Amino acid sequence: MHLRCHELRERSKHDLKQQLEQLKTELAALRVAKVTGGAPGKLSKIKQVRLAIAQTLTVMRHKQLNSLREAYAGAKYTPLDLRQKKTRAIRRALTKSEKGAKTVRQAKKDAAFPKRKYALKA
Repeated sequence: MHLRCHELRERSKHDLKQQLEQLKTELAALRVAKVTGGAPGKLSKIKQVRLAIAQTLTVMRHKQLNSLREAYAGAKYTPLDLRQKKTRAIRRALTKSEKGAKTVRQAKKDAAFPKRKYALKA
């Protein structure tokens, strides 16, 4: 019963949907057993089934996002949920080219007064 995410990633979308339906029906049956006073073994299985459902949904979501990222690759704009999250400060920070850019005045000043080089006696 225990599933591994790397095994789920290899499955097709159709298989994942089928498995999700099976897990949901199993969870419903386990909840009924809980209400009717089922065996303790069944009650402890509820947690495993819920975990398996969460893993399946997560893998399905990741597959969906990856296919959308491929579809939007090379596009000028991508949807917000496909962009890298990082942090707000990093997203608003200057790019490397913007950081290195000089004003016209500063460029003229640097050209007129280059850095002096000294020969030091050792």
